[in-house]
Amino acid sequence: MLVFLLSTGECDLRCSYCGGSFSPRVVPHRVEYSISDLRRFLDGCNDLTIAFYGGEPLLNSRFIMEVMNTIHADRYVIQTNGLNVRRLPPECWRMFSAVLLSIDGVREVTDAYRGRGVYDAVLRSARWLREVGFSGDLIARMTVSEMSDVHRDVMHLLTLNVFDHVHWQLDVVWSDRWADFDGWAMRSYLPGIRRLVAWWLREMHAGRVPGIVPFLGVVKAALSEGQESPPCGAGRTSIAVSPDGRVLACPIAVMEEWAHLGDIRNSHVQGHIDAISIGEPCTSCDAFRFCGGRCLYAYKERLWGEEGFAKVCAITKTFIEEVLSALPEIEGLLNEGRISREEVLYPPFNNSTEIIP
Repeated sequence: MLVFLLSTGECDLRCSYCGGSFSPRVVPHRVEYSISDLRRFLDGCNDLTIAFYGGEPLLNSRFIMEVMNTIHADRYVIQTNGLNVRRLPPECWRMFSAVLLSIDGVREVTDAYRGRGVYDAVLRSARWLREVGFSGDLIARMTVSEMSDVHRDVMHLLTLNVFDHVHWQLDVVWSDRWADFDGWAMRSYLPGIRRLVAWWLREMHAGRVPGIVPFLGVVKAALSEGQESPPCGAGRTSIAVSPDGRVLACPIAVMEEWAHLGDIRNSHVQGHIDAISIGEPCTSCDAFRFCGGRCLYAYKERLWGEEGFAKVCAITKTFIEEVLSALPEIEGLLNEGRISREEVLYPPFNNSTEIIP
């Protein structure tokens, strides 16, 4: 079970695709329930992963330390903008299994979306984490939007030799419809995916498995029983807890009634498993085994309308086809022992990477 704990609704950035802090009336900026409430809510939960989320979770580092010092989890994960890593002591960082740092590619793209100087600050933080003994999975978490070149930006982050894995999400949820989404997809995104797949496969022939999370997730689905639906587990094997104690199906669905499952003060984590699922038109689609319906929030809200929803589905299907085109060679390399199943079957647990962009 993956449980997101929103430590605060406050953020110290105002990214162009996000907007910054939540109103404290929607997501309080401090936790309003007690640790004993949280302990009782989680009691008896097996295979527990706690992921700290926000807002910017490190703005309430005291809560994070209290949780890590008093509540046992099998794994700890955090998604952070990377500007405040020194608010947690090294001994806390050494307890994390995965750290996701938000960075969108090359300096000019990252700083344009997130603010001047953010790119350099995130890389300083990434290197500091290694210096103080963090040995887990360091993941670059990208947002891909109109300024992005997915091939250039993913390659850049992988070749910095700082991050173990790179994951990206398309900026197709809250932002207004792009001026030319179709043109961008045809001229930039999908050709970039093809180039990345070709490079990825060449690297595997050389015995290396670059950590491109969306590619690995599709291959893992192909080599196993298929993708979880949704691939992030939201509403099925993953829930979130807002600072006011509300239990949410999805950590970004902080205002939507469909996502409100209850309150930690009068419920138990096990009671929220399989609370919400994705249905048609996804479940009868040939791609469903690999995409799992993509994003629960996007499926429910469809803020780009039905037409926009269909456009994102269309490029997702092409993305999946491009990755699967490499599958026969990957299977051959696995059978030859040139690459290991451990590297390919990623993630080893739900580490909060949503897999499908």
